[in-house]
Amino acid sequence: MKSHTSNHLFESAKKLIPGGVNSPVRAFRSVGGTPFFTKRADGAFLYTADEERLIDFVCTWGPAIHGHNNPTIHKAIQSALENGTSFGTPNPYEVEMAQLLKNIVPSVEKVRMCNSGTEATMSAIRLARGYTKRDKIIKFAGCYHGHVDSLLVQAGSGALTLGNPNSAGIPESFANETIVINYNDTQALNEAFQKYGASIACVIVEPFPANCGLILPKEGYLEELRSITKKHGSLLIFDEVMTGFRLALGGVQELVNITPDLTAMGKIIGGGLPVGAIGGKAEIMDHLAPDGPVYQAGTLSGNPLALAAGIASLKKLIEEAPYHSLEMLGKRMQDALSSVAQEQGIPLQVPQVGSMFALFFNETPVSNFPEALQSDTDLFSRFFKEALQRGVYLPPSAYETCFISTAHEASAIDEAIDSLTQAIKAL
Repeated sequence: MKSHTSNHLFESAKKLIPGGVNSPVRAFRSVGGTPFFTKRADGAFLYTADEERLIDFVCTWGPAIHGHNNPTIHKAIQSALENGTSFGTPNPYEVEMAQLLKNIVPSVEKVRMCNSGTEATMSAIRLARGYTKRDKIIKFAGCYHGHVDSLLVQAGSGALTLGNPNSAGIPESFANETIVINYNDTQALNEAFQKYGASIACVIVEPFPANCGLILPKEGYLEELRSITKKHGSLLIFDEVMTGFRLALGGVQELVNITPDLTAMGKIIGGGLPVGAIGGKAEIMDHLAPDGPVYQAGTLSGNPLALAAGIASLKKLIEEAPYHSLEMLGKRMQDALSSVAQEQGIPLQVPQVGSMFALFFNETPVSNFPEALQSDTDLFSRFFKEALQRGVYLPPSAYETCFISTAHEASAIDEAIDSLTQAIKAL
């Protein structure tokens, strides 16, 4: 692909911004080459600074479930903008969003808006500790919950891509309060609670881990999480920043019929603008200031533009109920890519659920973080470049999840399957 303008922009950016990017995975370090710069996006497509069109399966890392620059969301932002960008006071959008989330998400009785998924998980952990008066938490290897000190331990996503799963700058004492076990390992879960049960404030989990590729739970595993946390008086936190509103209106908890104590949300509820939220049982949420002793605040929390966009996004999901058609698009991708890889004798696993799928160049299905690390990252890098040359943009890391939007329903999905099939054959 052409990249003269992008190369020039990147060289300038590297002099001004650490690594030339404002989020590490964008740097293309794990796949090689120079990142392209996007100047606009529409529907299922990105348009680069070099005037190239790419079919996009990153979807701004999840929020763009309706495609880019959706007219309904665009109009909602324009309308809100007429009244200002930020007030520093309560606004009507906050009440409407809170009611929507309460109606939609099984675990939500009360909700607190914030500005990012990282803020949501950070605040949920603090709230769990304040509510239970305990210090330790359990997280799962490969699950990424934002760049929070106590959670950036054996994390996935960008930390993994950079080969730096334990970030510098985190005191050892912080990490010591975090117990890390492998996802889908019931024995390790039970052993952790046997040893530390009385000290564990919460278990935080991506119910379908999607920051080290996409990993699906073994039968009964999420039920075991719910059961053991209740038994020991610990809270169960679902990080549904990625999966919320994407796999079902009420997220994974609706799909599997398991209600966590707290839920971290983000991405889709901002319609493409920065947003986060914590929701859960009223008894727990009431421990947040000003009613309770757990402090959490944010100057731009409940920002009217972000909430106007998010409300439009959620209402569109309610009205159009696109989940069956998104599932069918996901199945088409999974079937097409698995089939051609098998024909070519290339080991490829394509786990898929709804509008999410991942690509593990691995001989066997992946059920946890160590198994994900056995995937052939060099082969993924070659595949990424072949796909990009053919006009398809995939996440620039072997440990990320691909997203499909309703805008892919037309010819975009056919074109993408054709291009990705050719890319696999080129390997």
